Amino acid sequence: MTSTPVSPLEGLAAHYLAMPPVAALQPTIDNWQDGHLRLLAPLTANVNDKGCAFGGSLCSLMTLAAWGLVNLELAQQGIDADIFVADSRVRYLKPVFEDLKVEACFDDAGERVALLDGLRRQGRASIRLKACTLLAGGGVAATFVGRYVAIVRG
Repeated sequence: MTSTPVSPLEGLAAHYLAMPPVAALQPTIDNWQDGHLRLLAPLTANVNDKGCAFGGSLCSLMTLAAWGLVNLELAQQGIDADIFVADSRVRYLKPVFEDLKVEACFDDAGERVALLDGLRRQGRASIRLKACTLLAGGGVAATFVGRYVAIVRG
């Protein structure tokens, strides 16, 4: 039996859903292009006791979006690596009373190139990414900056 190859986006979506804590957030991939990844998640699955988005869900989704962006970049380059979040900083600016929209992007285009170069030369590299939770009316509800480490498998 021959398996059908999956696209990087399909692989990432399946990977997210294979992790029970992530699946509970009910994330979906909305868009991926030009070093940006946008995830969506329903408020109903991420609501707190005040009727707004749970801060842990915002942090988790921003962490996952940035991690997913690294995952997609490496898959696109044919690099098989484990990716870990090394450290992060989150700022909560406004409550979110609507479905969640999170966008991650590379913090520095030069770091994107250095990530790939470091993995090819040394089998290990780190990169800094940023993410934010966007509000439907324009504006930002939360920000995230994280450093990720990638280690080539095998």
